[in-house]
Amino acid sequence: MIMKTTEVVSARLPKERVRLLEKIAKEEKVDKSTILDRALEHYMREWRLKKAIESYREGMVTLSRAAEIAGVSVWEMIDILAQRKIQSQYDVEDLEEDLKALMHEETE
Repeated sequence: MIMKTTEVVSARLPKERVRLLEKIAKEEKVDKSTILDRALEHYMREWRLKKAIESYREGMVTLSRAAEIAGVSVWEMIDILAQRKIQSQYDVEDLEEDLKALMHEETE
């Protein structure tokens, strides 16, 4: 049995956006689907990061959980928060969870 790894999705786009999409695809020597996939991947990565940062800033999640939501390592999340000058919400619970996460990362 062959499993599908992709799915067809239909979307309506403004004509000028389609023209730019075609231009980018031609210059990159790939099809329009590839360009759309890359754009969506970038947007979704940024969206996840935004949600992780908001949740962390509001104290709703720990640093480890924020990193998990964002799809990055704890160390990367620390760097991201520092770059954006977001104050640490770090406490003992975070330390314990982060140590567990780090031990898990090292075993992979």
